[in-house]
Amino acid sequence: MRIAFVFIAEAYQVYHGAAVLFELMARPGVSVDVFHLDPATPAQLDRLARAHGVSAVPSTPLDAGLIGGAIRSMRIFGLAKPQVMARNEALLRGYDAIVSTEDGITRLFEGEPEDARPRRILLTHGPAQRKVPSHANRIHCDLILVKGPADVSAYLRDGLSREGHIAAVGYPKFVTTALLADHTPRLFENDNPTVLYNSHKDRSLRSWDVFFEPMMETFRSNRGTNLIVAPHVKLFRRRSESVRRNLRARSDCTILVDPGSDRSLDNTYSEAADIYVGDVSSQVFEFVARPRPCVFLNPHRVKWKGNPHFSAWELGEVIERPDELKDAIERAPTLHPEFIERQKQAAKGALGDTGPQSVIRSADLILRYLAEGRVDP
Repeated sequence: MRIAFVFIAEAYQVYHGAAVLFELMARPGVSVDVFHLDPATPAQLDRLARAHGVSAVPSTPLDAGLIGGAIRSMRIFGLAKPQVMARNEALLRGYDAIVSTEDGITRLFEGEPEDARPRRILLTHGPAQRKVPSHANRIHCDLILVKGPADVSAYLRDGLSREGHIAAVGYPKFVTTALLADHTPRLFENDNPTVLYNSHKDRSLRSWDVFFEPMMETFRSNRGTNLIVAPHVKLFRRRSESVRRNLRARSDCTILVDPGSDRSLDNTYSEAADIYVGDVSSQVFEFVARPRPCVFLNPHRVKWKGNPHFSAWELGEVIERPDELKDAIERAPTLHPEFIERQKQAAKGALGDTGPQSVIRSADLILRYLAEGRVDP
């Protein structure tokens, strides 16, 4: 059995797939080759291999070609995934399966019947509650391994997969981040409660443009509470290093601003915080795996009630204006008891099993699908 494990997005997705990759490599009769797009991926793979106690895993960079290389050189346009997929289709054709944490693999072998090409297998890298444009492409994946049972229901409801081609496996990322937790340094030299502010990158929904500066002002005037500002790692990835350096420089003894270090990838901040403040990032489900107070920001005044793609906003108070921020954060611990049960159920539905069995089940189902052509949910 020959499997290509392809990391075609930014290196943060390695944390969602590495444990499964290592498990597949240990299975008898299975040969796994690793490929990547983001030059930062090999370093993250090395870090996670050390954490898991396995040998270093070589990864081959995918050739971008002249057009893809030109697009990637202009950072604002991203990793040129369509061009890179087209360029490397022949390279990947000889495998039994292409496994990835990114649905861009549906661009491989487009229009070809399943029995004439490698199987396209997606390990999702976040719960399905938030609707994103690429979701519609996922129907073209042969197998989708989602996190929790809520995702199976959502995918089938929205026509993103079919019975026998989707299953909930749990949350392998937590297996990896638990191994890294013992090496996490103390973030603040005080015992203050800590708030985590996590803005998404989606321009139409993110809170950063409206709330970041008021957030900083609020916490500079309240030194009894720490603030971690850790937006989605892609929010500033395509900006210059000087922009990121200026953001980091705004940190001080009670405020930590991180536009995208390893600690933004490995759950350091979600574990360290007492209160979560955010918008539409699925990171909130990682946070409420251990229920804690949440505040959600809706500066775009989205009509969210009753919309399943905003189900996370049922887990705390939702505000729309920066002048509501201070009071909402102060209220959050008092209001939290009414959200605890919702958070427990949401985490169970979104994440499923967060222990080692999630890794084993992921590898088992990949191999079962390749042998039998279907899986049970």
